[in-house]
Amino acid sequence: MTSEPQAVSSCCSAKTPAAEAQEQTPSDGKNPDMTTCMVMPGTPVSKRAAEASGLYRDFEGNRYWFCCPGCGPAFDADPTKYAVNMA
Repeated sequence: MTSEPQAVSSCCSAKTPAAEAQEQTPSDGKNPDMTTCMVMPGTPVSKRAAEASGLYRDFEGNRYWFCCPGCGPAFDADPTKYAVNMA
């Protein structure tokens, strides 16, 4: 047994394409390509990078972009729960 701290698990990896694109975002916060992940609130997402990676869903006429592959299945399980946050 070691005394090393255990990493906190998350559905998101540290360097998804969306996260890498976010690093290139101007600090003025006015990039129309950027949004936040509906499953992991507060996590920035590049719409362009998410779409290129298939990290999005369309639901009731709206598009939702995700920060990592784990967020799509979570959204699929209860899309209404996450769509309410967008309204």
